[in-house]
Amino acid sequence: MAEKKEETLPRGEGSGFIAQTSGLGGKDYVGYALGDFAGCMAFATVTTLLQRFYTDVWGLSPLFILFMFMGARIWDAINDPIMGRIVDTMKPSKQGRYRVWMKYIAIPLGLATLLMFLPWPQLADTFGKVGMMVYATITYVAFGMIYTMHQIPYGSLASVVTTDVKERNKLSVFRSIGAALGNIPVLLITFIWTIGSEPDAAGNKKVNYLPVIVGIGVIAVILSVLLFLGYKMNKERVVATKVGEKKEKGETFKIVKNLLKNRSFLAVSLAGMMLLAGQMFTQSFYTYLFEYKFHAGWMNMVSMALTYVPMIILMPFMGKLINRFGKKAVCSFGAFLAAGANLALFALGMIPSIPNGVLIIIFLLFCFISGLGLSIITLEVWAVATDAIDDVEVKTGMRNDGSSYSVFMFFRKFGQVIAAVAVNGALLGIQYLNQDGSINEVAITENVNMFYILATLIPAAMFALMGLAMFLIYGLSKKKTEELQVEKEAILKRQVENNEINIGVDATED
Repeated sequence: MAEKKEETLPRGEGSGFIAQTSGLGGKDYVGYALGDFAGCMAFATVTTLLQRFYTDVWGLSPLFILFMFMGARIWDAINDPIMGRIVDTMKPSKQGRYRVWMKYIAIPLGLATLLMFLPWPQLADTFGKVGMMVYATITYVAFGMIYTMHQIPYGSLASVVTTDVKERNKLSVFRSIGAALGNIPVLLITFIWTIGSEPDAAGNKKVNYLPVIVGIGVIAVILSVLLFLGYKMNKERVVATKVGEKKEKGETFKIVKNLLKNRSFLAVSLAGMMLLAGQMFTQSFYTYLFEYKFHAGWMNMVSMALTYVPMIILMPFMGKLINRFGKKAVCSFGAFLAAGANLALFALGMIPSIPNGVLIIIFLLFCFISGLGLSIITLEVWAVATDAIDDVEVKTGMRNDGSSYSVFMFFRKFGQVIAAVAVNGALLGIQYLNQDGSINEVAITENVNMFYILATLIPAAMFALMGLAMFLIYGLSKKKTEELQVEKEAILKRQVENNEINIGVDATED
């Protein structure tokens, strides 16, 4: 690897080793946020559009979709740790160790996103149902693998951008803001799709497919550009000097074992799993709920806006809340607030005297309250995960960011399995599709209230479990997090003295 160039970087308060990697500016935060802005533009097409696309456009059975999603997650159990070890053990290029992956996968991720929604519906007859199933499986698994190649290095990047806990909190906030912005284009596509689909002469629903493929094509281009910008704008300030060396046999198993034995890492992994499960379930299932229960497709965009608007409201206050109460208390409260809002929606929906129009207003109001709670933990989940990885390092003397994030991301991906089981299990129970793949309007009419029950109770349970994980299992209180920062300073000092890392330098040369 080429010799690194020393450069003058901004410094934070104090003269310790942590301070030498701090002092981030606006460019650093925006550059880091671009990674999840781009990633969530791709991921939101899966969480919001793909389920409905498979059932309503391709007529694929919910049972097949369920097994395909589960099979992809089984493959992730193999694929994710492999990617984590690649990131941890490969010798860094002169462009860096983590951020360079943004450049590598920028175009492949855009293409993989687009390919999931091809070919055009008219070609389905040519391929046949089995051919469409094969195509759906290949493109979905390929997308998941490429997305992993983005998320694991990107998540690991936060640990080398800065080691200051307050700046990591702010990076987590900016990452979450980037993720929220990444959902907006998909919401626009969903809105146009649902509003633009009108019944044909026979009264059957006609799916307006054109906005989907055009919109996703635009998304594919934009996300690729954003990833290239993120690559250019990020810096790596903690540079490992002893990488690319041969590892001991069984080291991967030892790393995973240490991670799962750590209470804080296990708790944040479980919380991340239930957070994603709840978000994916609502984003997918709400499209059915709003169509058949409320007959108001426009609610898709409004409900999602009300879910993410609280991020903007909370962003200026998160630092003060964390400094006052600590991440554990704040995140636990947010999870329980979201659970309570969904439970209240279920109870109110069981009152038969409430008119449909009034119930819509109530539903959207509690979507905002639920979004307020979810925004709290969404804004901090990445900082909490980094704290937990620091805790593992302090207690075991081992730090492998790529492997750590691969385990964390696998838990989140298992959350996708939970969401898939919930969504497709519900559709199978309602008998949403006929044997020929057409929509079963009779069964939907007979079970329309079940859409509402499931859409409220299932998220309530998921978010309550998330709160319990943070409140009962997560071990890093405000005081212990502060103590962890002191221990982290001592570790950095030892690593620098042993020539294990360089700090305060930019590992990248363009």
